[in-house]
Amino acid sequence: MTDPYYSDEFVTLWHGDWRELIASDFRADLILTDPPYGETSLAWDRWPDGWPTLAARHADAMWCFGSMRMFLDRRDEFVAWKLSQDVVWEKHNGSGFHADRFRRVHEHAAHWYQGDWSEVRHEAPTTSDATARTVRSKRRPAHAGNIERTPYVSHDGGPRLMTSVLYAPSMHGAAINETEKPASLLEPLIAYGCPPGGVVLDLFAGSCSTGVAAKRTGRRAVLFEKREAQCELAARRLAQDALDFGEAVG
Repeated sequence: MTDPYYSDEFVTLWHGDWRELIASDFRADLILTDPPYGETSLAWDRWPDGWPTLAARHADAMWCFGSMRMFLDRRDEFVAWKLSQDVVWEKHNGSGFHADRFRRVHEHAAHWYQGDWSEVRHEAPTTSDATARTVRSKRRPAHAGNIERTPYVSHDGGPRLMTSVLYAPSMHGAAINETEKPASLLEPLIAYGCPPGGVVLDLFAGSCSTGVAAKRTGRRAVLFEKREAQCELAARRLAQDALDFGEAVG
């Protein structure tokens, strides 16, 4: 393996196709990645056939961004994985390729795992922005299925479980990658699936937001990106330690 394109205490960025560079025995605590969806004619938007199966060798859990169309079209390539849940990223703006459909201002991130769920890290995601309130006791309505017990406990006015819809402004006007995700969106996903001090693997690193989010949350990141021009921009971002790199979008 050649020398990394960029490296610091927390982040290592490799330039090239991860399938050719990654060590066969490399293991991460979590994969967090945003692959090309393969939904446009753009040169960079090419789905790498079979990558989910190959990725299963390197971690037991994975957050993967994608559209509903992508996951349905490529469902046979995720047979090595079990789906635990999905979350929705709500943006403040979005793209619309068709004039006769709803303008899409969201993307999905699906959480996949292998093996026994009890052995997979899944830290209860909480938010601390709750305010004191009065709670009146009420009877739980009938439910069609069993609601499992959880180690999470909510106190009046205290932390609450995060919802499955995560709002974060898109990187419009400040992005260094066509599909750049804000680091603030990735932080709770990393905290959920990777232990403190653990390793996050991004197979399609792009702007390296995964590296920024990993550093913020006290994790390490190993990143792969094929396009050298993208590596150059991302390396500058990482070298500058720009943890708030353009995310204050109105």
